[in-house]
Amino acid sequence: MESWLQITITIFSSVLASSGLWAYLSKRSERKDIKTEMLIGLAHDRILYLGMIYIERGYITHDEYENLYQYLYQPYEKLGGNGSAKRIMAEVNRLPIRKANYNVYKEDIDYEDE
Repeated sequence: MESWLQITITIFSSVLASSGLWAYLSKRSERKDIKTEMLIGLAHDRILYLGMIYIERGYITHDEYENLYQYLYQPYEKLGGNGSAKRIMAEVNRLPIRKANYNVYKEDIDYEDE
C-alpha cells in the first residue's frame, strides 16, 4: 500500500515541477493581465469622455454621478488605474448636482397607428 502512495506522490510532484505546467500558468496569468489592461484603458477613456462632458456643461445629475463614480471609477481604481482619470473625477466631484429632468409628455411621443 505504501508503494502506491510513493508512486502517487512522485507523479504529483513531477507534474507540479514540470516546465509545461508552469508555462501554462504563466501564459494564463499574462492573458489575464492583458485583459485587465484593456479594461483599465476602456474605463479610463469613458471616465475622461463623460467627465469632460459634465465639466463643460457645468453640472451633473445624481444618476450620471452614480454611473460615473460607482460603476466606472471605483472598479477602475480597484484595478489600479489612476492619473488623469483621478484628476477628472476630482473636478467632477466639485460640480453641482442637479435634479434630472425626465419629463416626457405624451404629445412629444410619436405613436404609430396600428
